[in-house]
Amino acid sequence: MKINNLTPDASILEELGKRLSRVRKQQGLTQEKLAAEAGVGVATLRRIEDGNDGQLGSWLKIMKALKMAATLDAFVPETFKSPMAEVLAEKKRSRPKKTTSSNITWGDEKL
Repeated sequence: MKINNLTPDASILEELGKRLSRVRKQQGLTQEKLAAEAGVGVATLRRIEDGNDGQLGSWLKIMKALKMAATLDAFVPETFKSPMAEVLAEKKRSRPKKTTSSNITWGDEKL
């Protein structure tokens, strides 16, 4: 399932729980073993895998126990530039500079 801005929160939590369960199983860990390594309760891990709301602190502990802490960097990047900000910055850089002197004559200048 692809997660986007229109995906309901409950569906996101359910999907993340499924993904977490899949990773845990791929690493050959039981819920009890992962919970112990992460320092969270087995009930907490079960709730998260079932798609129920979990505290971010619990997620962090679990991700670290799975040796996946580096993936958290993509969760909220250190720096983020929106495409609109980049376009506006480019426009600002490419604007011609205004000159103060003009070579235009209007015909009413004093000689």
